Amino acid sequence: MITYILRKIFYGILVLLGVVVLVFVLFQGFGDPARLVMGQSGDAATQENIRKELYLDQPKWKQFFLYLNDVSPIAIHDKKDIADKDLNGIFIGGDTKLGLKFPYLRKSYQTKKAVSDVLLEALPGTLMLAFAAMLIAVFIGIPLGVIAAVKQNSWMDTTAVFSSIIGISAPSFFMGIIIAYLFGFVWSDWTGLHLTGSWFDIDEEGNRRLTLQNLLLPALTLGIRPLAIITQLTRSSMLDVLDQDYIRTAYAKGLSKKNVVIRHGLRNALNPVITAITGWFAELLAGAFFIEYIFGWKGIGKVTVEALEKLDFPVVMGSVLVSACFFIIINILADILYGMIDPRVRVK
Repeated sequence: MITYILRKIFYGILVLLGVVVLVFVLFQGFGDPARLVMGQSGDAATQENIRKELYLDQPKWKQFFLYLNDVSPIAIHDKKDIADKDLNGIFIGGDTKLGLKFPYLRKSYQTKKAVSDVLLEALPGTLMLAFAAMLIAVFIGIPLGVIAAVKQNSWMDTTAVFSSIIGISAPSFFMGIIIAYLFGFVWSDWTGLHLTGSWFDIDEEGNRRLTLQNLLLPALTLGIRPLAIITQLTRSSMLDVLDQDYIRTAYAKGLSKKNVVIRHGLRNALNPVITAITGWFAELLAGAFFIEYIFGWKGIGKVTVEALEKLDFPVVMGSVLVSACFFIIINILADILYGMIDPRVRVK
C-alpha cells in the first residue's frame, strides 16, 4: 500500500511540474509583461527597473528556473530575496539559504498585493461553492439512482434517465445564465433570490457578514452535471448488484425489500459512486470559474476571470497552479480511497 501511495504522489508531482512549465510558457514565455505593470505612462528607466525586479532582463531559461524556485516549497534564496519577498518558512545556511517555505506566487501587476493573499481571500468562496454543489449532487443523485434501479422500466426510471441525460448534455455556463435569469430576475419576487451576490455582505462598519442565501443558485447550477452522472452511475451499479445471487438469497431468507436494497444492495453499489464523488469534487473546483463569474460569487474563478480582463498574469498563473494542486491532491486521495475499498486496483 505504501508503494502504491508513493507512486501516486510521484505521478502527481510530475503532472504539477508540467503545469508549471505550461503556465510559464503561456504567460511569461512570450512578450514583455513590464509594460503591463507600468501602464501607458512610464519612461525607459521605470520599465528597466520593473524588468529587473521581475527578472525579465534574464534569458528565458533562467527566468523559468527563477520562477520554479519561487513557486517550489523547497528552494534556494539569498537574504535579500527572503526580505524583499517576505518569504515564510524555515531557512538554513549563510548568505544563500536552503529553505522549506510557502510557495511565492509573486505580486499582482494591478494591486501590488501578494498573489497568495489575493487567492487565500477568494479560496473560501470556491471551496464553499464546490462543497454545496457536491452535497446537492450526492443527496439528490444517489436516491434518484436507487429509485430508478428499483423501479426499472417505470415512469420514474424513464424520467430519471431522461433528466440525467439533459443534465450531462447542458453546458454549465448556459444553465447558469438560464437559472440566474429565471430565479434571480424574472421570479425574484417569489424566490427571494438575487441575480448576483457573494457569500458575504459588508455592513455599515465595514465588517463581513455571512450570507448563504446567494449560494443556492450557483451551487445548484454547478451541481447539475455531477448530479446527473451520480444518478446514472448509481442506477447502473444498483442494477448490477440487484442481479447478484446473494440478493436473491436475502429475499429467500424473508428480508424486507427495504433492507435488501439499502443494507445489501446500496452498500455494495457505492464503490464506483464514491470514486466518482471524490473525482468530481476536483472537477467542481475547476468548473466553478465561469459559474462564479456569472453569479458574481467571490471565489478564485471570479478573481481569475477579472485578472484575465486586466492582463494581471501573476494572479492568473497563481490561480491555475492552486487549482492544479487541488485537482492533483484530490485525485491522489481518490485513488488511495479506491485502493483501500478495492485492493484489486493496487499495483503490486
